[in-house]
Amino acid sequence: MPTTHSQKKKVIMIMIDTLMDLPLQEALKNEKAPALQFFMENGRYFPNLVCPFPTMSVNVDSTLLTGVYCDKHKVPGLVWYNEKEKRIVNYGSDVKELLKLGLNQSMMDIFYNLNHVHLNKMHATFHETFKEKGIHTGSINALLYRGSTSDHLKIPFLLSLLTGMDRELKTYTPDYFTYGGMHKVNPKGNITDILKKYGFNDKFSANELSYLIREDLLPPFTIAYFPDYDQSVHKNGIMDTKGIQKVDKQLQRILNENESWEDALENNIWIIIGDNGQANIERSRKKALINLRELLSSYSIVKLRRGVTAEDEIVLGVNERMSYIYTLNPKKVPLTAIAQIMQQDYRIDVIACKQGDAITVTSGVRDGQLQFSPNGILSDEYGKHWNVEGDLEILDIKKEGNNITFGEYPDALARLHASLFSHEGEYMVVSAKPGYEFKGESSPTHIGGASHGGLHAQDSLVSMIVYGTNSSPKYLRTVDLKDWLISLI
Repeated sequence: MPTTHSQKKKVIMIMIDTLMDLPLQEALKNEKAPALQFFMENGRYFPNLVCPFPTMSVNVDSTLLTGVYCDKHKVPGLVWYNEKEKRIVNYGSDVKELLKLGLNQSMMDIFYNLNHVHLNKMHATFHETFKEKGIHTGSINALLYRGSTSDHLKIPFLLSLLTGMDRELKTYTPDYFTYGGMHKVNPKGNITDILKKYGFNDKFSANELSYLIREDLLPPFTIAYFPDYDQSVHKNGIMDTKGIQKVDKQLQRILNENESWEDALENNIWIIIGDNGQANIERSRKKALINLRELLSSYSIVKLRRGVTAEDEIVLGVNERMSYIYTLNPKKVPLTAIAQIMQQDYRIDVIACKQGDAITVTSGVRDGQLQFSPNGILSDEYGKHWNVEGDLEILDIKKEGNNITFGEYPDALARLHASLFSHEGEYMVVSAKPGYEFKGESSPTHIGGASHGGLHAQDSLVSMIVYGTNSSPKYLRTVDLKDWLISLI
């Protein structure tokens, strides 16, 4: 293990999956989250940090680590179609889908390819950037972690037996690295905590971070991922506060590793953020689920277990409230024809296709279309310039002079543009209205609960609490956090 790096204040970033303003405020009002309340009362609170699109954790974490959107970091979502390899990539949507796609390939995508093949090496992660400067970093249970230190993951015996994977998998990590029970910093980690989701849970994350604090091993920068609240919201809806109460107890344990909570603040810069939001889903299965296989039943759609065949015309990459739809034969099955079918469904509010550098957006909610491309005369609130023509209301854009601002779809142009240039192939993007989600062959559904993936503000806005610095990111977006973190260190 590397020696500690001397610095007065260390930066600790805690990512709470699906931390959103409304349920957080409800938990605070009912005095259910004393640790989060302590951070907020002493620090600064930002309720509307804009996360990347698709609003799925692997894309969000990739953007956080690299400081670029998916058109550059090349991890387009949880599920997507790899044109070069003619196969669907799935980083863990549902075990049924993983089994149909083949466990060996799926596990390699999750445990190796995500960080070391698909995440673009042309864009350094902040772990790699800090390492070049001689600064140690730590990563606890983060899905995306690529660093510069050669190491190994210890694959569980049963998983190795079922998939044929080697018991050890070479990887490149930060200096201090926890990845469930496959790699941990505390040599005496509690086996009972590891047994729950093999260590990918809040309690194990808290134990590992507490160990670094207790043993005075914190590097200058550490990110710790707390995943449990996401599943609680998926099941119970966005106003679930019991999940916030549970994660708050783990934050209390971390604060208690110091002589006092005030000492914890004095010694560190704390950044607590969500990764993506969620939107409630209707309770009626028939109403809630946009079944893409039924909508596109006139075409031959790839079946997961069979894989791509010569007869197939369409591939679905379902990411809960968002989906990539690919045509394998653009002449016979043009994207415009698919878009027309999507426009007949009132539950689909964003339908986007690219042609050259331009993107055309239509909707099942309203008639008309919007077209946009980069490098025009209109300036958005993030300093980007665009050509925009057509019905601005489709993306709830307001125009005043040469300036445009966004409403229900934050940073809509840059985020849509990134998704449509994130990987090779002929495909379109569809996003559902709040209340609805897409269904593929075996994709997970969240009837009466909540879901994410979409472009809407409900999926896209998360909370951030900052203590220990008066500086802020250039803009309140996940994509702007990397440069800010580097400035803090």
